[in-house]
Amino acid sequence: MTTTYVRVTRPPGATKPTGWLNRYFYFFMSLLIAVTIIYGFSHTIDQNLIHAKPARPWILALHAAVFSSWVVFLILQSALIRTRNVHLHRKVGWFGVALGVVIPVLGISTAIGMDRFRIFQLNDQTAAPFLIVQFCDITCFTVAFILAIYWRKKPEFHRRLILVASCALTAAAFGRFPEYLLPYPWFYAGVDLLIFLGVVRDLIVTRRVHAVYRYALPAMILAQTFAIHLLITNSPSWVKIANRILR
Repeated sequence: MTTTYVRVTRPPGATKPTGWLNRYFYFFMSLLIAVTIIYGFSHTIDQNLIHAKPARPWILALHAAVFSSWVVFLILQSALIRTRNVHLHRKVGWFGVALGVVIPVLGISTAIGMDRFRIFQLNDQTAAPFLIVQFCDITCFTVAFILAIYWRKKPEFHRRLILVASCALTAAAFGRFPEYLLPYPWFYAGVDLLIFLGVVRDLIVTRRVHAVYRYALPAMILAQTFAIHLLITNSPSWVKIANRILR
């Protein structure tokens, strides 16, 4: 009796994801996002919030608490998936939905309130043009978050969109990096680099880039470029609109 062995090959792009990148990537990214935010804000939190003179509006402290809660939530959810607690992950996810709904509303309110404070209390005339950057960040988060909820039953879409949304929130932290690490106004390069790590992960693990990155990253770069253009050119049309919003 002769035994015949048949070699089974997988088609290109269907390679089974293996290795630590597949098991730990999203948990690692949640920690990297947390480290980025802590490092960035460590340069300004003392003089701009804790011991700020004059004292900052209360909404800034609320903003810091809510956005920090999102980072903790991201780490927790990544850890639950890593430890295969999918049922608990889904239950806790509804808290994340509520948190994600609050973030855009609070983000816009804080941006407008703090920019008014900078104009009228600190006499900072750069506040109005910078509003476009704040709007851009919140918009990028909101769109990715809504799509992540819509595709919550498609894990490959959901996890990438949550990552993109979370990365969008790191722009303010990158903007506080020392100039020798990330010169102004190139802070969006840090955001895009975080997302690009997801692209690299896909290329290594699955040998193809997921549709989420193929569409989200170019769209975000386009929005960021537009926002930075309005900021550095001090566009009169945008400044007029921003001043109407703030005043």
